[in-house]
Amino acid sequence: MMSGTVQALAHPLRLSLCEIEYAGNKQLLTINLKLFLTDVNEALVFDPYSKELAFCQPNESSKANELLLDYLDQFFYVKANMQVVDLRIKSKKLSGEGENTALWVYFEIKQTTPLKTLEVKNAVFTDLFFDQNNIVYVHVNGESKSMMLNKKTPVHQLKF
Repeated sequence: MMSGTVQALAHPLRLSLCEIEYAGNKQLLTINLKLFLTDVNEALVFDPYSKELAFCQPNESSKANELLLDYLDQFFYVKANMQVVDLRIKSKKLSGEGENTALWVYFEIKQTTPLKTLEVKNAVFTDLFFDQNNIVYVHVNGESKSMMLNKKTPVHQLKF
Protein backbone atom coordinates (compact mmCIF):
# COMPACT_ATOMS: atom_id res chain seq x y z
CA MET A 1 0.00 0.00 0.00
CA MET A 2 1.32 3.39 -0.92
CA SER A 3 1.28 6.07 1.70
CA GLY A 4 1.88 9.77 1.43
CA THR A 5 0.26 12.56 -0.43
CA VAL A 6 -0.15 12.60 -4.16
CA GLN A 7 0.07 16.14 -5.36
CA ALA A 8 -1.75 17.19 -8.50
CA LEU A 9 0.55 18.83 -10.98
CA ALA A 10 -0.72 21.90 -12.74
CA HIS A 11 -1.02 21.45 -16.46
CA PRO A 12 -1.05 24.56 -18.60
CA LEU A 13 -3.83 25.09 -21.08
CA ARG A 14 -2.33 25.01 -24.57
CA LEU A 15 -4.49 27.40 -26.52
CA SER A 16 -4.40 30.24 -29.02
CA LEU A 17 -7.26 32.36 -30.26
CA CYS A 18 -7.79 33.81 -33.71
CA GLU A 19 -10.63 36.07 -34.75
CA ILE A 20 -11.17 36.80 -38.43
CA GLU A 21 -13.69 39.34 -39.62
CA TYR A 22 -14.70 40.31 -43.13
CA ALA A 23 -16.66 43.48 -43.69
CA GLY A 24 -17.78 43.47 -47.32
CA ASN A 25 -18.96 47.07 -47.17
CA LYS A 26 -15.44 48.14 -46.13
CA GLN A 27 -13.69 45.56 -48.34
CA LEU A 28 -11.58 44.69 -45.31
CA LEU A 29 -10.41 41.42 -43.79
CA THR A 30 -9.09 41.74 -40.23
CA ILE A 31 -7.25 39.07 -38.28
CA ASN A 32 -6.62 39.22 -34.53
CA LEU A 33 -4.31 36.55 -33.18
CA LYS A 34 -3.93 35.99 -29.42
CA LEU A 35 -0.83 34.01 -28.46
CA PHE A 36 0.53 33.40 -24.97
CA LEU A 37 3.84 35.21 -24.71
CA THR A 38 5.63 32.25 -23.07
CA ASP A 39 4.64 30.09 -26.06
CA VAL A 40 5.82 32.76 -28.53
CA ASN A 41 9.20 32.98 -26.78
CA GLU A 42 9.49 29.18 -26.64
CA ALA A 43 8.82 28.96 -30.39
CA LEU A 44 11.10 31.83 -31.44
CA VAL A 45 14.05 31.79 -29.02
CA PHE A 46 13.55 28.43 -27.25
CA ASP A 47 13.10 30.06 -23.83
CA PRO A 48 9.56 30.73 -22.58
CA TYR A 49 10.74 33.40 -20.12
CA SER A 50 13.15 35.18 -22.44
CA LYS A 51 13.21 38.97 -22.44
CA GLU A 52 15.29 38.96 -25.64
CA LEU A 53 12.52 39.98 -28.06
CA ALA A 54 10.72 42.30 -25.60
CA PHE A 55 7.49 42.47 -27.62
CA CYS A 56 5.61 45.78 -27.23
CA GLN A 57 8.30 47.21 -24.94
CA PRO A 58 10.45 50.30 -25.59
CA ASN A 59 13.45 47.98 -26.04
CA GLU A 60 11.68 45.61 -28.47
CA SER A 61 14.19 43.75 -30.63
CA SER A 62 14.44 44.95 -34.21
CA LYS A 63 14.08 41.28 -35.22
CA ALA A 64 10.92 40.59 -33.19
CA ASN A 65 8.40 41.13 -36.00
CA GLU A 66 10.57 39.36 -38.57
CA LEU A 67 10.98 36.27 -36.35
CA LEU A 68 7.28 36.22 -35.54
CA LEU A 69 6.25 36.48 -39.20
CA ASP A 70 8.78 33.79 -40.21
CA TYR A 71 7.25 31.47 -37.61
CA LEU A 72 3.69 32.29 -38.67
CA ASP A 73 4.61 31.65 -42.32
CA GLN A 74 5.29 28.04 -41.35
CA PHE A 75 2.27 27.43 -39.13
CA PHE A 76 -0.46 29.92 -39.99
CA TYR A 77 -2.17 31.17 -43.12
CA VAL A 78 -5.48 32.51 -44.32
CA LYS A 79 -6.68 32.03 -47.89
CA ALA A 80 -9.45 34.30 -49.13
CA ASN A 81 -11.05 32.90 -52.29
CA MET A 82 -8.16 30.40 -52.58
CA GLN A 83 -5.49 33.16 -52.47
CA VAL A 84 -3.09 33.33 -49.52
CA VAL A 85 -3.39 36.74 -47.88
CA ASP A 86 -0.22 38.70 -47.24
CA LEU A 87 0.22 39.02 -43.48
CA ARG A 88 1.74 42.33 -42.44
CA ILE A 89 1.53 43.32 -38.81
CA LYS A 90 -0.65 46.41 -38.41
CA SER A 91 -0.28 46.53 -34.63
CA LYS A 92 0.33 44.41 -31.57
CA LYS A 93 -0.18 44.71 -27.84
CA LEU A 94 0.29 42.79 -24.61
CA SER A 95 -2.48 41.95 -22.17
CA GLY A 96 -2.52 40.07 -18.87
CA GLU A 97 0.43 39.45 -16.61
CA GLY A 98 2.85 36.74 -15.56
CA GLU A 99 2.14 33.33 -17.11
CA ASN A 100 -1.09 34.73 -18.57
CA THR A 101 0.55 37.49 -20.60
CA ALA A 102 -0.77 37.35 -24.15
CA LEU A 103 0.58 38.90 -27.32
CA TRP A 104 -2.20 40.20 -29.57
CA VAL A 105 -1.18 40.57 -33.21
CA TYR A 106 -3.47 42.51 -35.55
CA PHE A 107 -3.51 42.29 -39.35
CA GLU A 108 -5.62 44.21 -41.88
CA ILE A 109 -5.96 43.06 -45.47
CA LYS A 110 -7.80 44.83 -48.29
CA GLN A 111 -10.28 42.32 -49.76
CA THR A 112 -11.82 43.88 -52.86
CA THR A 113 -13.68 40.82 -54.17
CA PRO A 114 -16.64 39.37 -52.24
CA LEU A 115 -15.57 36.56 -49.91
CA LYS A 116 -16.79 33.18 -51.18
CA THR A 117 -14.32 30.84 -49.41
CA LEU A 118 -12.01 31.20 -46.45
CA GLU A 119 -9.38 28.61 -45.64
CA VAL A 120 -7.48 28.83 -42.37
CA LYS A 121 -4.41 26.93 -41.28
CA ASN A 122 -3.63 27.45 -37.62
CA ALA A 123 -1.01 25.02 -36.42
CA VAL A 124 0.83 27.49 -34.17
CA PHE A 125 2.75 25.79 -31.38
CA THR A 126 1.73 22.28 -32.52
CA ASP A 127 5.44 21.81 -33.21
CA LEU A 128 6.05 22.38 -29.49
CA PHE A 129 3.02 20.92 -27.72
CA PHE A 130 1.12 17.76 -28.70
CA ASP A 131 -2.02 19.06 -26.95
CA GLN A 132 -2.09 22.54 -28.52
CA ASN A 133 -5.54 23.72 -29.62
CA ASN A 134 -6.18 26.79 -31.75
CA ILE A 135 -9.66 28.28 -31.69
CA VAL A 136 -10.68 30.31 -34.74
CA TYR A 137 -13.77 32.52 -34.87
CA VAL A 138 -14.87 33.79 -38.27
CA HIS A 139 -17.37 36.61 -38.80
CA VAL A 140 -18.44 37.29 -42.39
CA ASN A 141 -21.15 39.84 -43.13
CA GLY A 142 -23.06 39.09 -39.93
CA GLU A 143 -22.60 35.29 -40.08
CA SER A 144 -20.37 33.70 -37.41
CA LYS A 145 -18.64 30.32 -37.41
CA SER A 146 -15.99 28.74 -35.22
CA MET A 147 -13.47 25.95 -35.56
CA MET A 148 -10.95 24.14 -33.38
CA LEU A 149 -7.67 23.44 -35.15
CA ASN A 150 -4.81 21.32 -33.81
CA LYS A 151 -1.93 19.07 -34.87
CA LYS A 152 -4.30 16.43 -36.26
CA THR A 153 -6.60 18.92 -38.02
CA PRO A 154 -4.61 22.10 -38.76
CA VAL A 155 -6.63 23.36 -41.77
CA HIS A 156 -10.31 24.05 -42.36
CA GLN A 157 -12.20 25.71 -45.19
CA LEU A 158 -15.47 27.63 -44.98
CA LYS A 159 -17.80 28.59 -47.84
CA PHE A 160 -20.11 31.59 -47.86
